Amino acid sequence: MVHYSFLLLVISLAGGMASDIIGGKEAKPHSRPYMASIQINKHHTCGGMLIREDYVLTAAHCLNRSVFSSRDHFEVVLGANNITKKEQSQQRIPVRKYIRHPMFERNKAVDYSYDIMLLKLKNKAKLSKFVKVMPLPKKNGKTPANVHCSIAGWGAKTPKGNQASDVMREVSLKLQENSKCEKMWQHYFNPERMICSISDGKHAFCMGDSGSPLICNTKPQGIASYFTGDCTNTMYPQVYVKISYFLPWIKKKMNE
Repeated sequence: MVHYSFLLLVISLAGGMASDIIGGKEAKPHSRPYMASIQINKHHTCGGMLIREDYVLTAAHCLNRSVFSSRDHFEVVLGANNITKKEQSQQRIPVRKYIRHPMFERNKAVDYSYDIMLLKLKNKAKLSKFVKVMPLPKKNGKTPANVHCSIAGWGAKTPKGNQASDVMREVSLKLQENSKCEKMWQHYFNPERMICSISDGKHAFCMGDSGSPLICNTKPQGIASYFTGDCTNTMYPQVYVKISYFLPWIKKKMNE
């Protein structure tokens, strides 16, 4: 069962150009000024988070090399509420360099426990009430189960929606115990580098909301990474890369 579901998962990630937040509500405009819309050729593909004026943190699989070429226009939109409009609050900044974690893709095999990527921006973001940096956790620590968290993105309202939402939506989620995640995902879940949320079939992130930060108690704890082919599947918890584990790597890369 796990192998079949993981096959569905990989298919959904490989084609993940749609964006969905399931069971959420419209976010208050500019209530999450750290949020970034990552776009290829002006199309929203993933969420991300501004962690320094010149760096955005997202998921490594958001850059799908099979559909991305050097001719594609890869950029980040900050300060957005409605991504289909040219709002005065928006800053559209080209990506100068993408830095995937080197362990994500090795010998043609993909390890989603390293599904993390830094985007170096061509120009520094101008900080304002619409665009702010989200501080990273101070240290690597345990995130207890049943904590209430939230995630946001420009997502469709239904699991079958294939059109990105114009405005940012958000949804509340609860963290699942690591032992249950391991039981269901088996060796695909690494408790040292991952956390997961309870799948109740009603509240979820979906394709294209990958890369968005999972916020718990006002702090970013995870980066949305994967789920089964159906994001409202109740058997398999949704999985996030644990940000605090990667703090040394993030700091090293930003300081190079």
